[in-house]
Amino acid sequence: MTNDPYAAAAPLIAPSILSADFAKLGDEIADVDRGGADFLHLDVMDGHFVPNISFGPVVVRATRRVSAAFLDVHLMIANPLRYAEPFLKAGADGLTFHVEVASDVAATAQEMRSLGVKHVGVTLNPATAVETLWPALDYVDHVLIMSVVPGFSGQSFMPEVLPKCEAVKARLRPEQRLEIDGGIKPDNIRQARDAGVDWFVVASAIFDRPDRAAAIRELRDRLG
Repeated sequence: MTNDPYAAAAPLIAPSILSADFAKLGDEIADVDRGGADFLHLDVMDGHFVPNISFGPVVVRATRRVSAAFLDVHLMIANPLRYAEPFLKAGADGLTFHVEVASDVAATAQEMRSLGVKHVGVTLNPATAVETLWPALDYVDHVLIMSVVPGFSGQSFMPEVLPKCEAVKARLRPEQRLEIDGGIKPDNIRQARDAGVDWFVVASAIFDRPDRAAAIRELRDRLG
């Protein structure tokens, strides 16, 4: 795995530990590391912004203890600024917040940076207009397009978000990255790549397979 996905050549695959077996999380992380994953994605849910609760800084800290990989932490929470520092202290490398919880998306991105977040990301739900991202683009390192309604693992990919990917990619600077999360599998990953995606968050399509190396290899083969 890499600790700097911005410097690595795209496309990159980031297993989402939300689909891992938490009873043996260290082994699960080691398995995808050996299997060729590029970095790790951690979905934080608060039971308020999304209708589910996942984990907080404690699990991020545990993940950091067993992996030197870049930890891409997706804050599906109502108050990302309040919790940015605890996640940073736990070992997060990048923090992504939702436009839906920001009254001023550009100011929120800048405040995240001022709190010490080296890599800031912004994302939006499938039903949210892509234009809401535009004010933040000068202040973020990556944009995450949700291809499912956030809150639960195992949902089906929503191809109707692909035009959003294309629109965002056209506005990004060369050093910025476009990420997608939700229902990514071998049968749709190429569609997302063709729409300009650089980073692919993959959950059940990796962790539900007994051979994680084969699962990651199949995804890469489909990318071409």
